[in-house]
Amino acid sequence: MPKEILIRVQKSERQVAIIDNGRVDDFFIEVDRYQSLLGNIYKGRVESILPSINAAFVNIGQERNGFLYLTDAVSPLIEEEINGRSKLIDKILKKKKKKTVKETKTRSNHSNEHHLNVGQEILVQVVKDPFGEKGARLTTHVSLPGRFVVYMPFDKHTGISKKIEPSDERQRLRDVIKDFSFAKSGGLIVRTAALKQGRREIVRDAKFLYNMWLKISKKTEREKAPALIYEEGELMWKIVRDNLTDRISKLIIDDETEYNKIKKFIQTLIGKQMLNKLHHYKGSQSLFDAKNVSNELNKIYDINVPVRSGAYIVIEQTEGLIVVDVNSGKFKTKASPGEAAFMVNMEVVPEIARQLRLRDLGGIIVIDFIDMTREDHKRRVLDALKRALTKDRAKTEVNRISPLGLVEMTRARTGKTIESISFGKCPFCDGRGKVKIV
Repeated sequence: MPKEILIRVQKSERQVAIIDNGRVDDFFIEVDRYQSLLGNIYKGRVESILPSINAAFVNIGQERNGFLYLTDAVSPLIEEEINGRSKLIDKILKKKKKKTVKETKTRSNHSNEHHLNVGQEILVQVVKDPFGEKGARLTTHVSLPGRFVVYMPFDKHTGISKKIEPSDERQRLRDVIKDFSFAKSGGLIVRTAALKQGRREIVRDAKFLYNMWLKISKKTEREKAPALIYEEGELMWKIVRDNLTDRISKLIIDDETEYNKIKKFIQTLIGKQMLNKLHHYKGSQSLFDAKNVSNELNKIYDINVPVRSGAYIVIEQTEGLIVVDVNSGKFKTKASPGEAAFMVNMEVVPEIARQLRLRDLGGIIVIDFIDMTREDHKRRVLDALKRALTKDRAKTEVNRISPLGLVEMTRARTGKTIESISFGKCPFCDGRGKVKIV
């Protein structure tokens, strides 16, 4: 069955559903009342350095100062600048004094080895949105994602996505990026979307990013901290960049203004050959209703999530972690209790991975599977979970199943969850419940 992208535009909200095999496979939401900072690049000013927590607080012009781990304040080219070899980074960081190689080695075991000073201006990128009382998480390892490559101006590393497995294709892509003579510095990562793409398309994407970086560099020199240097862009741009591939048969949108925007994005970023996939929906019925996805999207806010056999999972969010509980429910079988537990666990694994994506849940996640006694059953369930998580764009890490049948895993949290964007604290019960934000 073809894969489609559906975009519903409302007064102050944009919703994107990616449909695969007739089901919602991914979901994104953008609301005017909450603007993500993720990917934005700022010229900030170091306000304080706390060696005890290995961090610096950087003023980027937001309500709260950004949080920069000192280990994220170093990149290969910054080290070169310290040794007096990089003029570009010197301009960006406005170093007062260059360090010799000997001085650098002498100070390498001290907390100020990262060469930050209070009051110093520094170029940083947001890698995690503000959360609760915490400011945005920052890094100096700037990266500019394109359609086929990611350009990293301060890193020398060049590599190929691990998801591109054929050795001949990996070698072909290495040969392509070797010829990128226009990028005088920095590194490149070839994205999974570059698989089987022609040299011309990959080179065009890399040149687009490099020229963008040149503009960012010039603006950095002109602006005084704190200042926004580069804005990652709205949801529509990211959807076109990251999801409109050959696997997508249609991109359908119900708003004419946004339709024309996306049309320009496609012409600029991809090329006219993809325009035949773009469609403007003009039906009287809601686009999501017409495509039978409204009910399914409403379920992503439910605590209980049923699966076909009658079993279900319970998803509870707390301040510190996410808990997923597996229940057999109305599941019936003539198999032994051990086999029944294994069958239920195997069935819910894909749904657990899907719900994590749809709800954009992050941080520490604990999954309470039904107890299994056989080691091969535990191994197969764990392997199935890892396979299901390979579709996730967010970075995940899964630990082994504990003797209690618990799996501890993490999923990279970069912003607010879908639920926290759509719901707020109930004013009548002092926050014990939640109400939908209109």
